[in-house]
Amino acid sequence: MPLSRRQFVYQMGVGGLGMTATGLVASNAVASTPAPRHGAARAPVRAVLFDAFPVFDPRPVAALAESELPGRGAELTALWRTRQFEYSWLRVLTHHYADFWQCTDEALRFAAASLSVQLSDAQRERLMNAYLALPPWPDAPAALRTLREAGVRLGFLSNFTPVMLDASLRRSGLADMFEHVLSTDRVRTFKPDPRAYQLGLDTLRLPRDQIVFAAFAGGTPPARNASGIRRFGSTACRRRRRSWALGRTPAGVPSPILSRSSCLRAKEGAEGSSRSAFVAGHVFHRGMPMERRDVS
Repeated sequence: MPLSRRQFVYQMGVGGLGMTATGLVASNAVASTPAPRHGAARAPVRAVLFDAFPVFDPRPVAALAESELPGRGAELTALWRTRQFEYSWLRVLTHHYADFWQCTDEALRFAAASLSVQLSDAQRERLMNAYLALPPWPDAPAALRTLREAGVRLGFLSNFTPVMLDASLRRSGLADMFEHVLSTDRVRTFKPDPRAYQLGLDTLRLPRDQIVFAAFAGGTPPARNASGIRRFGSTACRRRRRSWALGRTPAGVPSPILSRSSCLRAKEGAEGSSRSAFVAGHVFHRGMPMERRDVS
């Protein structure tokens, strides 16, 4: 049986990359077979563009944080990771772009200050540099090989900067697996802005129904990427592995965005545009709030 979108998402979340790769290969093998009733061939998946975290394991960052700050590392990591994405979306909304490395640094500083955690410059540097040495998830290498051997084109489409992606690829030994390593920094935006996904289509030169965007679902903020993919009109799969007050704003972003009236004006200002951004717990696309829900 061909692998449906729901089955693909389920396998990505529960069975991991290995099961997903096997199912996708089996699906492609029969995708060109005409359906019994309608005689129409289903488009096979020709390419998969991965977010960074379905391939790279971020747990060593949390382990290092706990080592540096015994008993406080887990809460620091949780707030740090949430704020990474909130800051990136806020920068998209306010047109004050800074790359994901800067967003990550600003988020770490905010998390430490919010939790009254004293981080030395050396500790902060070690925590930041952990993002340059992420190992692959245990099931990733074999799954990627399965996909490559089946003729599926593989690439990254990530908010990570090129330096962050290249560093972890070198460490993982997986660089040869990927035809393209795309950072949204190239178009100076972040997912789930539709321009980020358009970068993938323009690079691969394939119809969108032949590309799967694999998003990480390790927490609520990254789940927005999967919703953004669906609004863009492509297939999304999520690798499953708070009131969110924005608090301190990142450098260069005007503070009035924090007020309720400013959030409403930002929403109204998005009408008719193709931009997506996170404000006060919602992603707005063409001015419409997006529901908090899983891809199905």
